[in-house]
Amino acid sequence: MSKFTDIELEYLKTQRLGRLATVNKNGEPQIAPVTFRYDAELDAIDIGGLNMGETQKYRNVAHNSLASFVIDDVLPPFQPRGIEIRGHAQALPDGGQQISPDFSPALIRLTPGRIISWNLTSGDHAQTHSARNV
Repeated sequence: MSKFTDIELEYLKTQRLGRLATVNKNGEPQIAPVTFRYDAELDAIDIGGLNMGETQKYRNVAHNSLASFVIDDVLPPFQPRGIEIRGHAQALPDGGQQISPDFSPALIRLTPGRIISWNLTSGDHAQTHSARNV
């Protein structure tokens, strides 16, 4: 059974871009827009890209596994919605090309420890919020 709700999983399927926050070896935060996919078998978020293994975010995760990932958008007229996933990330040498054949082999895999979602239900001015440790 997934750590994500059905509504959260449906939302993840509609999105392609998120922002990954990591911390470098000096304790400085870094945030970067990234492409991702949900891995249902592992119940994790896989993040890939061009030259992933050479990026600062990849080195950050290799040094410090704590990471946060936000996927969000805004529906008209103004209804922000999204998911924040906090957890432990791994810098893996293989798997990135499963996200896209154009990507490098390396990927970052984020395993959720806390999931926060907001306004994912439809309707006029829906104001819903969910936060839980998983």
